Amino acid sequence: MTDRVLSRIGGLRRIAVFRALNLGDFLCVVPALRMLRRATPAARITLIGLESVRACLPRFGHYVDEFVVFPGDPSFPEQRPRLQALPGFYAAMRSRRFDLALQMHGSGVRSNAIVQRLGACHWGGFVPDPSARTPWQMAWPDAQPEIVRYLQLLQYLGVPGSGDPGLEFPLEAADRRHADELAACGRLDLRRTVFVHPGARLASRRWPAGHFAAVGRRLAQDGWRIGVTGSAGECPLTARVAASIGPEAVDLGGRTGLGALASLLQRACLLICNDTGVSHVAAAVRAPSVVIASGSDVARWAPLDARLHSVVSVDMPCRPCSHDRCPVPGHPCATRISAEQVFRLAQARLGKGGRT
Repeated sequence: MTDRVLSRIGGLRRIAVFRALNLGDFLCVVPALRMLRRATPAARITLIGLESVRACLPRFGHYVDEFVVFPGDPSFPEQRPRLQALPGFYAAMRSRRFDLALQMHGSGVRSNAIVQRLGACHWGGFVPDPSARTPWQMAWPDAQPEIVRYLQLLQYLGVPGSGDPGLEFPLEAADRRHADELAACGRLDLRRTVFVHPGARLASRRWPAGHFAAVGRRLAQDGWRIGVTGSAGECPLTARVAASIGPEAVDLGGRTGLGALASLLQRACLLICNDTGVSHVAAAVRAPSVVIASGSDVARWAPLDARLHSVVSVDMPCRPCSHDRCPVPGHPCATRISAEQVFRLAQARLGKGGRT
């Protein structure tokens, strides 16, 4: 890429961004989308991603003009691929005649070939081998947090500015109304409420439900109300945790919706959760949190603001883990984190008033 092309990146008209991952992963790339939009205000930006993020995209319509569902690929575990849909998908993407396709889906080991098949005039992204870098492809910055590395990629491609790493999750009036209704129904004074979110998409990322319940009971004894949240598919889990905590807990499993959940967290005292999508929602609305990181790459995925968020983990030689279920007997990266540790971190957060 020449300096002349770099200086004209603001003149691009058709840009594709490939990020076929779930909600938390999408939120981590919003700062880069914000930076890209500021540099290319007239461009039509197409996000290629998973169906699971579609519901939240209207909140980010100022950054993304079009959403296209990626049918999947056998090398990506996030969804079952629809192989019969891939030829039509690639033909449709090539017909868009993108000026630039951005690979914002990891190191490029598996995703670069997909992005190249989009048929863009140029493609930019990461390459796993530093010796393979070009003016369009940057060496994968393995030690950087997820949010930061995509801002660095845009800088490498000539997008002006350093980029603001702050997450965002725009809320609507309907979100607050729904949240208020749930709080009133459960008699939750959000100024005295701690939310517990015991679920995660992968079982290997879940701290034991009994540990969440033990922390909830201790906090309830200290006078806090406990809201237990989760998706519709996690209702048996949230019901079990809430029942184990006792009468000071309210089971909100499957009842919140993403916007209402974000609105509740925005006004609550604390969230206790696994290292999963809700952790990034909390960071986006500046809700204090204690995050239990079982199996994940902590340096990559931990919230950036240590003033608001505490992360607890155990060093393991098998971390980071990509298994759905931990293959190590006893799931030590989770079970070696005690309820007492998490309770003390929660106490410390709440003793500061939760928020800074």
